[in-house]
Formats: sequence, structure tokens, C-alpha cells
Amino acid sequence: MRKRWQTLTQLKVPAGARLMVDHMNKLVVAFAAGIGLGAGLWLSQQPLLRTQNYVSSAAAAERPVLYYRDPNGAPIWSAAPKKDQQGRDYLPVYDDQEPSFDPPSKPQAAQGARKILYYRNPMGLADTSPVPKKDGMGMDYIPVYEGDDSDDGSIKLSPGKIQRTGVKSAPAEHRAIRTLVRAPGTIQLDERRISVIAMRAESYVQEVADVTTGTRVAAGQPLMEIYSPAVAAAAAEYLATINSKMTGIEQYGRGSRQRLMNLAVPESEIAAMEKTRIAPIVIQWCAPRNGIVLERNAIEGMRAQPGDVLFRIADTSLVWALVEVAERDLGGVAVGQPVTVHARSFPNREFSGKISVIYPQVSRETRTARVRIELANADLALLPDMYVDAEVDTGTRVPVVAIPDSSVIDTGSRQAVFVDKGEGRFEPRNVKLGRRGDGYVEVLEGVGEGEAVVTTANFLIDAESNLKAALKGFSEAASQQTTTSSTSAKDMGGHR
Repeated sequence: MRKRWQTLTQLKVPAGARLMVDHMNKLVVAFAAGIGLGAGLWLSQQPLLRTQNYVSSAAAAERPVLYYRDPNGAPIWSAAPKKDQQGRDYLPVYDDQEPSFDPPSKPQAAQGARKILYYRNPMGLADTSPVPKKDGMGMDYIPVYEGDDSDDGSIKLSPGKIQRTGVKSAPAEHRAIRTLVRAPGTIQLDERRISVIAMRAESYVQEVADVTTGTRVAAGQPLMEIYSPAVAAAAAEYLATINSKMTGIEQYGRGSRQRLMNLAVPESEIAAMEKTRIAPIVIQWCAPRNGIVLERNAIEGMRAQPGDVLFRIADTSLVWALVEVAERDLGGVAVGQPVTVHARSFPNREFSGKISVIYPQVSRETRTARVRIELANADLALLPDMYVDAEVDTGTRVPVVAIPDSSVIDTGSRQAVFVDKGEGRFEPRNVKLGRRGDGYVEVLEGVGEGEAVVTTANFLIDAESNLKAALKGFSEAASQQTTTSSTSAKDMGGHR
């Protein structure tokens, strides 16, 4: 008991608490004498435990509370005591519990050897002080040492700040930049591979073959039989001419044959007339090319006027992909470039083609230009009006000096990067950029091969650099104003 009391008296507790403890000890000793040594020994320990708890509570009350955190561990903090949605109190975080990511401080002798230029505001405000001070929130101003303030425009960060902000660097290196221009579009028919069957004289459809819209036909396949009085008269005249033995009639015969050709009579029918020397009553019309029947207007027994389209046939073995290229990408697109086309109907298949035409017009509404791509369609998988996506590789295979795209700070009027000089020092540098692709950008001027540039947290370094420039400007302005004031005071004293 005496040892415990000596331990208690050595603890630094308030006077009121000590009187309370003394009184409680007397009560416990009297009670222990009446009920026995064993029970008294157990109870005699209770005042000391309560005193220790009280001392711990008193010591905790004297510790400064930085803030209060969420009891569930969520990233929510409060400057004052608060309760969560379940009514639980926020937990206090004391000064000695706040984790520190800064490196251990240097010895006092080494730290004192460095010259402090000034103290800057801890919140980043443009406010400096020649002597240590605190801001309105009670935070100490941060010292700026002689080595941290350089005149070459670079900025130096401590290893702790670099770790907290997640600064990372990557070297500039030679690589081939692949720039893909992506454009959507549709499949269209080749205008040069469409044929129309129309009568050039009044005709009557005698018979139509078993051909419908969408049927694939081959060149020379019969489509219909036509009776035309004009064609029959021209055929009879031609046969009469070639059967005549009159002198000088050959030139007139050539004119009769040309008349049949002008009426669009198939060459095969004219050759059959010359062979049989018989004028046919009806003329058989055949498909002029391989393709698909896009339109069938011929009906048995109908009367066809000159110019009426009876059949429309298109060859789809070669089709066009008309894609819309954005205006900003037109500079990298040229005729003859290879293109890879993906049809949405065949996601795992690629179609290869080349740019044949760049239409000389930009849409006012979409700010795109139409580009024509010729695609081979041997298996006829690509159908008209099918949606496709084209990829044009506008890059070159020649390696160039390139840096990650994320390292560039683009203000609109200029582009800049931060070059990692080592030992926490970063130098801002203007650059001239070229092509972009695959997450990299070509550097034409400003950065050489092997130089490391900051790829992440460069905006935080930029903010620190701007803050440093602002503080330096304010410091110079204050010094200049002090010098001017001193000079004016001297002039006024001399004038007197």
C-alpha cells in the first residue's frame, strides 16, 4: 500500500483529484480491516485503478485534438465533435496520432547550416514572412531554404511530397507512333457496276423468266422476251439488205445493222439473224452482267413505253464503303492509303480496301468529309446500306522521339512538360508536338531522347511552380517597394 501511495503521489494530478483519492484510500483501508485481508487486498487496488483512469482521462483532455473521424473508418472528417447517422460519436484524432509521410528531420546542426530565405503561407496563399509566424488557423508558415529557391525556373519537392502526390516519370524514347483514324459509314453499290434494261421503242412483254428481285443472275442469262414493231421492222429491213445481190447495197446494209443496235437489240440476237437469215418475231433479252436483280418491273403482257425500266441489275463483287471522316483528321488521310473495315454484322472479320476518293466537301452539320473506300466482296457478304467502321492507319513506321500523352500540359496556346532532373527537382520546358497515337505523342522540339518527363501529378507540380513564381514576384515587389521608400526618405531628408 505504501509503495502504491508513493507511486500515486508521484503522478501529476490536480489537487482536487488527489484529495479525492486520499479520502477513498482511508475508506478502503477501514473496510479492509473489517472483512479480512483477502478482500481488503482486492479492494485496496481499486482506488489506484480508478486514479489511473482519471489520470489517463485528465492527460487525454490536455492532448490537442486535430480533428474527428468517422467511427466506421469511412473517409469522412469533422473539425468539431459530431455524430453519424446511427448516433455514434466521431472518434477524436490527437496530434501524436496523425501519421506523417515526411522523411525524418535532419540533425539540428545540418538543418541550421542551410540558410532560410523566407517563410511562405502553408495554405498556398501569396503571403510571405521574413520571420516565423502562424496564419489565421494557427498553422506555422513553411520555411523556404536557399537551395529550394533556384533562378532557373525549376522547382524542388521533398521526397515526402513526391510520395504523397504520386509523381511518376518516364523517359523519352524512340518509337513508331501508330495513329488510327476511325470513321463510321455504310456500304453502297459501285455506280459503275449497275445496269438497267429499258426499251427504246414501244414494246410488249411476251414472257418473263423465273427471276425476281434479289435473284442472282449471270451474264447472258435470259430475262424476258419482247415483241416490238420497230425492232421487227428494222430486223426485216436488215435481212432484206444482206440477202440482196444489188450492187452498192453493202453500205446501206451497215446502216440497217446500226439501226438494230440503236434499238438496243442484244448482239447475240443480231448474230443469230445473220446466221439463220430469219427475222424473229420476238427478241430475247438477257442479263448484261453478273449481279443481283435490284428491280423487276417486267410483267407478262404489259406494254412498255420507250424509257421504261424493266430490270435493274447490280454487280456486288466490288462495293464502296462511304465513311464520314472528322474534319480534324482530314490532314492525315490521302488517296491510296490502306483501310481496314469492320462490318457490324461480322464482328470477328476484317475487310481490306483502299481509299479511292475524298469528296471535296465538308458537311456543315457534322463537320465531316465523305471518303470512298473500295472493298472486294467476293463472297457477297457485304450488302448495300450495311453499317461499317473504318480504321485508317495514318502513322509511319519510322521511329520518332515520343513521350506519354499524359505528360503534356496543354494550355491551348502552348504545350509544356516537366523534366525530372533528379533529387526532387523538376524543370518546366516548352515543347513542340507532332503526331499522336497509342497513348504517345511525338516531340519535335524541347525534349531529347533519354530525358525523363513527369507522367502523373504534373498538374500538382505546375500549381506548385505557379505558386513559387507568384511568391517570388511578391517578394521582389516588396523589396522594390522598400528600396523605393528608403530612397524617397533619403531624398526628402536631403531636401530639408
